[in-house]
Amino acid sequence: MPPLINAQGISKAFGANPLFQNISFTVSEGDCIGLIGPNGSGKSTLLRILAGEVTPDSGEVAARKRLWLTYVEQDSKFEPDITVRSVVERALERSTVPESERGTRFAETLGRAGFEDVETQASALSGGWQKRLAIVEALVQAPDILLLDEPTNHLDLAGIEWLEVVLERATFACVVISHDRYFLENVATQTAELSRIYPDGLLRVRGNYSTFLEKKEEFLHAQAKRQEALENLVHSEIEWLRRGAKARTRKSKARIDKAGVLMEELADLNARSRSTTAQIDFSASDRKTKRLVELQSVGYGSAGRVLFEELDFIITAGMRVGLVGPNGSGKTTLLRLLRGELTAARGEIRRVDWLRIVYFDQSRQLDANVTLRRALAPEGDSVIYQDRVIHVASWAARFLFTNEQLNQPVERLSGGERARVLIAQLMLQPADLLLLDEPTNDLDIPTLEILEESLLEFRGALVLVTHDRYMLDRVSTVVLGLDGQGGVESFADYSQWEMWQAERKQEAAQPSARVVPHDAASSETTAAARKKLSYLEAREYDSIEQRIAEAEELLRTKRAQFDDPAIASDGPRLLSAHSEMEAAQKQVDALYARWAELEGKKA
Repeated sequence: MPPLINAQGISKAFGANPLFQNISFTVSEGDCIGLIGPNGSGKSTLLRILAGEVTPDSGEVAARKRLWLTYVEQDSKFEPDITVRSVVERALERSTVPESERGTRFAETLGRAGFEDVETQASALSGGWQKRLAIVEALVQAPDILLLDEPTNHLDLAGIEWLEVVLERATFACVVISHDRYFLENVATQTAELSRIYPDGLLRVRGNYSTFLEKKEEFLHAQAKRQEALENLVHSEIEWLRRGAKARTRKSKARIDKAGVLMEELADLNARSRSTTAQIDFSASDRKTKRLVELQSVGYGSAGRVLFEELDFIITAGMRVGLVGPNGSGKTTLLRLLRGELTAARGEIRRVDWLRIVYFDQSRQLDANVTLRRALAPEGDSVIYQDRVIHVASWAARFLFTNEQLNQPVERLSGGERARVLIAQLMLQPADLLLLDEPTNDLDIPTLEILEESLLEFRGALVLVTHDRYMLDRVSTVVLGLDGQGGVESFADYSQWEMWQAERKQEAAQPSARVVPHDAASSETTAAARKKLSYLEAREYDSIEQRIAEAEELLRTKRAQFDDPAIASDGPRLLSAHSEMEAAQKQVDALYARWAELEGKKA
C-alpha cells in the first residue's frame, strides 16, 4: 500500500530565513510519529504542510485518495456561546461517519475523555479541558491521520495519560509534536527530529524515544569521526597548496578541485555540528535561614468548592517541591497563597522576614508591541546579573537570540522564544523561593534539559507546577499532590502519587462489603479517619522494622568503636566516637518512638 501522505523534497522559508530545505516525510498506516526539534526548526510549519494548510516553496505533497485528516493546532479556541455538544455534533456533521453511528461515537468519545456536562460553554472551559475538547473534536471524525501540535502543553497530567491511552489504542496514524519525553517514550512508534545538524535536515528512527536517543548518539559520533577525518584531510591539502601547487597538469587541477570540495564539506559539517544552547541560571540569595515558609492547617475554597483543607507543610532552603493535581485542584491558587497574593480562608501561613520570592506566572503575557531589546533590558542597553553589567546583545545571546532580532517586536517571536524571554526576566531577580507555574510550555527538549540543570543547581527553595513528568521526577525532592476534592498528601516522587491515585480509584470502585446502620457507619467512618494511616505513613510502617534493625546494627558498631582500647588514651578520637555513638542511640530511640506512634494509629 502507498503511504497515506508522501511529502518529497519540500522546502519552506519565511523571508530570507529557510526553515528547512529539501526534506522528505511520509506517513503510513499504523505510524505514530513523534516530531521533535529545536524551537524555530519548522515543526509546526511542517505539520501544517502535511495538513494542506500551508504550501511548500518547493517539493510535492501527495495524499492517498479519500484520505480523512484532522489537525489540532497548538492553541484551541472556541466561539462564544457554543456548547461542548455543539462542537462535537458539528464535527460529526463534517465527517464521513455514517449517521447511524454518530450517536454512539458521540457518547463513547466524550465519555472516555471525561466530559460529564455536554451543555457547558466550550469557551468557559479551562485551557486543559479546551484542549481535550479540541482533540475529541478531531477524534469523533474517525480520521485516517491525526496531526497534533504540542497537545501536552495545555493538558494536565491526567489529560496527558488519557491521550496516551487514546494513541496507544488508535487504529489511525498520528504525527504529534511534543517535547514531553515520557509521552514520546510511551506513544511513539517512530521519532523524527527536524534539525540543521543532519545532512538531510531530518533524522527519523523506528522505535520509541529511547531508541531514537541511542541512534542519534551513534549518528553524531559517526559525524564527529567524519569531521575529524575531514579536518586532517583538509589540513594535508592546505599544506600541499602552500607548497606552491600549480594547476599545470590535469592531476594537479583535479587535486585542487578535490581540496575545494573537501573544504566545502567540512564547512557544512562545522556549521551543522555547531550546537547552541540557552544559558539558564537562576540567582539564589545568600540567605542562611533554613525554614522559609510554614503552612499550618491552611484551607482555601473557590466558587463554593473546597480546594484543600488542613494543609500542613514546611518549605525549607534547598527543598524542591513538585506540585501536582488535576486541572482546577488549586495548584496555581496554592502558589498565589505562598506568594501572599491571596489570603487563606483558614489556618496560617508564616514566611521568614524579607523573604524574596520570584514567581513565573503561566498566564503572564509579554507586551506584543515592545521590542525584544526592551523586553530583555527595560532600563537601557544593559542588565545587571549577579552583580555584573552585561550588554543587552550578550544577554540576548545567552537565550539564543541574534542581534538582528533585538529590534523586532515580541509578537514575531515563537512560543518557545517568548518563554525564554520570561525566564530571562526572572533570572535578573535574586530569590530565596522560586514559584514556577508551568515554565516548560513551548520549550524544546535541549532548553528543557538546561532548565532542569539550572533548577538542580539552584540553592534556594523551589515549588514547581509542570505537566512534564520527566522534569518532575528529575528535579523534585518531594511531591505535593492535590486530589481536587480538598485532600492534600506528600509523596517521595511522582510514581508514588500515581500509585496513590490508582489505589483511591480502586477503593472508590469497590462496593461496600456489608450494610451498616447509619449511626454505626458514621462512628466507624470517624474512627477510621482517626486511625487510618496515610499513604506515606503506611509505606513508612512497612519499612520501619528494617530501618530499626539497620539502626541497631549501626549502634552496635559505634559502641564497639567507642569501647576499642586503642583509642582510650586518644582524647579527640574518644570524644568523636562518643558523639557518634550518642547520635546512633538517638536514631534508634527516634525510630522506636515513631514505630509506636504508627502502631497506635494502625490499631
